[in-house]
Amino acid sequence: MARIALKDLRHSYVADPAGEADWALKRMDVEWADGGAYALLGPSGCGKTTLLNIISGLLIPSEGRVWFGDRDVTDDPPDHRNIAQVFQFPVVYDTMTVYENLAFPLRNRGMEKALVDTRVRQIAAMLDLEATLGRRASGLTADGKQKISLGRGLVRSDVNVIMFDEPLTVIDPHLKWQLRSKLKELHKEVGATMIYVTHDQTEALTFADQVVVMHDGTVVQIGTPVELFERPRHTFVGHFIGSPGMNVLPCTVVDGVPQFGGHPVRTEHPVGTVQPEAALEIGVRPEFVSFAPAGVPVDIVKVSDAGRYRVVETRHAGSAIKLLVMDGQEVPADGACLSFDPAHTQVYADGWMVT
Repeated sequence: MARIALKDLRHSYVADPAGEADWALKRMDVEWADGGAYALLGPSGCGKTTLLNIISGLLIPSEGRVWFGDRDVTDDPPDHRNIAQVFQFPVVYDTMTVYENLAFPLRNRGMEKALVDTRVRQIAAMLDLEATLGRRASGLTADGKQKISLGRGLVRSDVNVIMFDEPLTVIDPHLKWQLRSKLKELHKEVGATMIYVTHDQTEALTFADQVVVMHDGTVVQIGTPVELFERPRHTFVGHFIGSPGMNVLPCTVVDGVPQFGGHPVRTEHPVGTVQPEAALEIGVRPEFVSFAPAGVPVDIVKVSDAGRYRVVETRHAGSAIKLLVMDGQEVPADGACLSFDPAHTQVYADGWMVT
């Protein structure tokens, strides 16, 4: 296992990049601690797979260096980096048994037969594969084959990092939650550094201790699931994480107090200095918006039942504002006003939180 550091990293698929748009990965410095559980989260095309391929050695970055512990591995091929990777689609040897698939990486490294057997059975027990060890992999379902792929990634105890590239894509929805929970358990048992790439916020937030959120080739925030939810550093994080996403409303700032539609909005701290030409917005999640006797007047547009709560969509001055109303709580028929929780209301300039 190893600490992984990306220093002054940039990558372009263009021979002579002329502007920011030519860079698939914008400049970044990222560090993963030894033994941590991390997720790379973002939409398709944001640079997640490019970053994963640089870490694994399939790509050499245009600029910057990749470090595993105290060793610069930027120019090392994948087989010199001592990594394990689990891909989106199961990679198994169909003609081999489940046992032989799990044992294959260990036998290739000349491990003694008794040690191979012990390790294979340990991993099989962790993944609930004990009953199928003697079966050929070709007869298993997609989720069974993906369990083998997971097992082959976990079976070696000497790897620097285990990387998962959207490993649950082919798994039936009702089995995904089981494997998500199993991966979290496995991380605690194995203690290896793990990086999980996904566009699914549920997978990222349930697996990782720290989530790296990417957008348009840029790392916009690194934080715990709670930090990403309660204090998104960029409006994209607020939009992308949460269902429904964060309300983002145009505003002005007068004497350190944000104004939305001519109404002052309280925040926990006065707003600092912002550039005069910056586009200013208020960000507040639906969970921290509530009906109040006085505040921002709104019209009720739509009420959607979501089980334990209802999603209420309102509108003021052309801007949509959503809030969550618990089951049994009354929704005003008319004359409604909203208040925002000051502790969870942020101001953003050009998309970035003003601190």
